[in-house]
Amino acid sequence: MSSLLRRLWQRHRNKSRNVVVHRSERFEGGDRRQLLQALSVLATGSALVGASHPANAKDSSDLPPPKRVLTGRDETGKSVFKSFDVTPEVVEIDANPGLTFYELYMTEGVPALTGLEPDPMASGTRAFPGPGGTMFRLISYPPKRPEGWKPPPGVTFESGLREMSEKIPGMGDHFERGTPGMHTSDTIDYGVVVRGEMTLELDDGQKVHLRQGDCVVQNGTRHRWRNPLPEPCLMAFISVGGKRA
Repeated sequence: MSSLLRRLWQRHRNKSRNVVVHRSERFEGGDRRQLLQALSVLATGSALVGASHPANAKDSSDLPPPKRVLTGRDETGKSVFKSFDVTPEVVEIDANPGLTFYELYMTEGVPALTGLEPDPMASGTRAFPGPGGTMFRLISYPPKRPEGWKPPPGVTFESGLREMSEKIPGMGDHFERGTPGMHTSDTIDYGVVVRGEMTLELDDGQKVHLRQGDCVVQNGTRHRWRNPLPEPCLMAFISVGGKRA
């Protein structure tokens, strides 16, 4: 407890003693409510102080890359951990420093569930799954750029999309040339904000502000993401391939 809170608590205790000694007959109703309110304020203040200045606070950019647990079966059919490490498919986009894709797993069609399948990410990734397929990825979005920020030398919008398509085959093809950031895919995307905050924009400038823990179901709609904060945002996505009517 900080020295300020200790002084407030002592002041309240002294006042409470006076109330008990001199006005004990009135320690009901309004006085009890005042005491409860004071205790509530004190407790809330302590919680806010702890939340605002955590002892081990870390900037999101300092956090280690997320690990992925991959399970399967051994030759006897028992469930085993096949790996517990960072996915072998981590994609950093040089044209947009800080934009990182952690490609975690993907399936096509109906999974066989033998538990003996090799890690699909060991042989590369793709933008989005085909009909009935799935893609599980984390995306770390860079912080909001400061005023006057410029991309790395020689980088253009087109070259950035080309790099994205080279590293995640076909990804850049989903982005619009006339409206940077806007893209559409033939998938249902389940999204969760893991760390930070994010703004989701749809057609006609419709926007919603998402905070840590908020979820999105993206029904194959045109959209773009914008990080409103000066710190990275980490989001998790599961994309399910569909067929556009």
